[in-house]
Amino acid sequence: MDPVVALVLCLSCLLLLSLWRQRSGRGKLPPGPMPLPILGNILQIDNKNISKSLTNLSKIYGPVFTVYLGLRPTVVLHGYEAVKEALIDHGEVFSGRGSFPVGDRVTKGLGIIFSTGSRWKVMRRFSLMTLRNFGMGKRSIEDRVQEEARCLVEELRKTEGCAPCNVICSVIFNNRFNYKDQHFLKFMRKVDENVQILSSPWIQVCNNFPVLINIFSGSHKKLFKNLTDLKQYFFEKIKEHQESLDMNNPRDFIDCFLIKMEEEKGNPQTEFTTEALINIVNDLFGAGTETTTTTLRYGLLLLLKHPEVTAKVQEEIDHVIGRHRSPCMQDKSSMPYTEAVLHEIQRYIDLLPTNLPHAVTSDIKFRNYLIPKGTTIITSLTSVLHDSKEFPNPEKFDPGHFLDASGKFKKSDYFMPFSAGKRICAGESLARMELFIFLTTILQNFRLKSVADPKDLDTTPVYNGFISVPPAYRICFIPV
Repeated sequence: MDPVVALVLCLSCLLLLSLWRQRSGRGKLPPGPMPLPILGNILQIDNKNISKSLTNLSKIYGPVFTVYLGLRPTVVLHGYEAVKEALIDHGEVFSGRGSFPVGDRVTKGLGIIFSTGSRWKVMRRFSLMTLRNFGMGKRSIEDRVQEEARCLVEELRKTEGCAPCNVICSVIFNNRFNYKDQHFLKFMRKVDENVQILSSPWIQVCNNFPVLINIFSGSHKKLFKNLTDLKQYFFEKIKEHQESLDMNNPRDFIDCFLIKMEEEKGNPQTEFTTEALINIVNDLFGAGTETTTTTLRYGLLLLLKHPEVTAKVQEEIDHVIGRHRSPCMQDKSSMPYTEAVLHEIQRYIDLLPTNLPHAVTSDIKFRNYLIPKGTTIITSLTSVLHDSKEFPNPEKFDPGHFLDASGKFKKSDYFMPFSAGKRICAGESLARMELFIFLTTILQNFRLKSVADPKDLDTTPVYNGFISVPPAYRICFIPV
């Protein structure tokens, strides 16, 4: 026998033995498809549509199953009951951050999104408290959103704006940016490009086989370069803040963090460092701008596709708000159809199909299986948002999914676009406010017109990995 063939066979046998011992020795993991050496179950998962692959596997192995992403066992939770049981009923144990090698390479476990354990708790607690102090979920932030919505309307009369970005900027940097600021527009293009790269099939491959990150050049190199540029931008902003810092009068999030850094100067174990601040600003900026912007962009596409829905929302706006004042959050309770449309947009687009990866922080017995500490957990939000029992015809865009027989808004426990439990999105209240005020302000002032026939508009995401990215389309805003 050829020595090379013999070596390959021996290595394959050793890997199979290793995988078998891993499956049988690390507790009692849920069942799943037999993994191949090195590759694991990667050939059974479509990197262009991971959610669909997981749904197909759940039909064979049930709502809780194990897949190997490379050599790493990952437990998948599919369906509302399994996801709720983990993230809400056992929220503390399932609050760890699972393996995300591309993200870890950039953040080194700092910030909020990719941190875990006590560091994550400290950073999340501080961030939530500071954001609340600067008005998140309160009237003061609503004033900023309304002001930005008015600026957006003026800009849309000429060109496209980037308003959700400016709202979070005002909280983090204490200033907003001109829509024509070329430096800032270039900056925003990098953020948008990063989301598209993160959602591409290649990044899913890199996350499953981290060794490829160093071996091959590819879009991940562009991602790293963009993030380096963004971090440098944030670092310069932080330096500007340090030079003008008034310890008794914090202007924004960065000032509050710098004051905390000064207070903890003598603590060698402190989590409050400049590098941590850069990563938190990056997290807040990305989560606070791109996700809301993508949802709005996708929502406008769906409204173009369904002009009858748009007409009903505008009828409700005319009835409740009229044409002569800005929409406010108080209006929402009197606008059940608009509220249903906003919920349906988020349900339908399924922005984070497989959520960010979680991990268990200790060994846990879960549905008669023993999941060892540190195991990565994938929670399929698609399986919750597209549950056919809760939402009949889930693949159809239908605001009726959130309306009762009398036309009143109907809440649903299955509505989890912001995830659930301990790691639910920290900016959920701001995102909800922005989506309502921006969309109603746009529809109050404009008639939406598609360049193509609405029937020909394709609403299928171009990427469906990390985030569901809508296809490019052309839209005309006709003043009313």
